[in-house]
Amino acid sequence: MALRNIVKEGDEILTKNCRPVEKFDDKLASLIDDMYETMLASNGVGIAAPQVGVLRRVFVVDIGEGMIEFVNPEIIKTSGRQETGEGCLSCPGEYGITIRPKFVTIKAQDRTGKEFTLEASDFLAKAVCHENDHLNGILFKAHVIRMLDKDEMEE
Repeated sequence: MALRNIVKEGDEILTKNCRPVEKFDDKLASLIDDMYETMLASNGVGIAAPQVGVLRRVFVVDIGEGMIEFVNPEIIKTSGRQETGEGCLSCPGEYGITIRPKFVTIKAQDRTGKEFTLEASDFLAKAVCHENDHLNGILFKAHVIRMLDKDEMEE
């Protein structure tokens, strides 16, 4: 495993749509492991492949319950609404109040290509939506209703 550089806002790669993963091989497994290590080293709860310079439909999330890897994810259902604080590893030091679904059902594959469906709520639903947006070239700021300063976010 290796730490990768996190792409920052302003880099064109963060505005592009990612391509589906077609090969489930050691290269994909290494990417997922590197992304997870990079996310943990940066105190994040999620990271998507374009944030490490790779235009593939892959992201990982860990809200404190262990890593969940998503390959070729597709959000198939959303409901409810939550307004919460949000930030992004690609926008260091910037935080905002966003509106996201409270519940999400997502279909994806793991690193071996095995399909699964996950029902997420609250914080996990927000994280899944945030990372999935990265795969479509969307930053969290597109959902911000009000920017926060760091002190407000820590509260």
